[in-house]
Amino acid sequence: MEQSAQQAQQLDHLATGPTPGPSPFAAFGMPGLGGPAPAAPPEPRPILELEGEEYEDELDALSDWVDDFLMPVYGAEVTTAAPWCLQWQEHDDVVAWLHALWLAYQQYKDPEAGLSGLFVWHRDFLTHAIAAIRAPGGPLSACMTSPERPAHRILPGPPPSARTEKTDTPATGTPGSGEPDEPTS
Repeated sequence: MEQSAQQAQQLDHLATGPTPGPSPFAAFGMPGLGGPAPAAPPEPRPILELEGEEYEDELDALSDWVDDFLMPVYGAEVTTAAPWCLQWQEHDDVVAWLHALWLAYQQYKDPEAGLSGLFVWHRDFLTHAIAAIRAPGGPLSACMTSPERPAHRILPGPPPSARTEKTDTPATGTPGSGEPDEPTS
């Protein structure tokens, strides 16, 4: 009697468990067991495309990773050859680089990346990103180059490109030719 009760319990458990994926025999014309396909993880979006609270939450998580893992492990010494900024979150280009590096880290540390996943991350992502971010002429070059002298300065970017807009000529009211102005010397 007790064995029958255990078997009934096992059957109930199996009946309420998750439905298996597609049948391995589907190619042979046998019906599958059905069930919805597993939901795909959300597509990662570049951090600079996020806004408001979504941006702030992502920046907070990124800051935790940078401050608690990346810089203590890979930050090395701050010098003129490898500047750093304690206010790196205010440098949009640095935020974009570090976010991309963090997304790659998450992907390559996953067990599905295999045993060499983290090596690939080091070789293909970390080395290049850190070299670009901390280059002597890079985005942080006007910031801290010595821990004894903390500094932060956003370098001005290039001005917007010059574009000629089609406008009406005020004297005649006729539309402009739309041709770019000839440079003067």
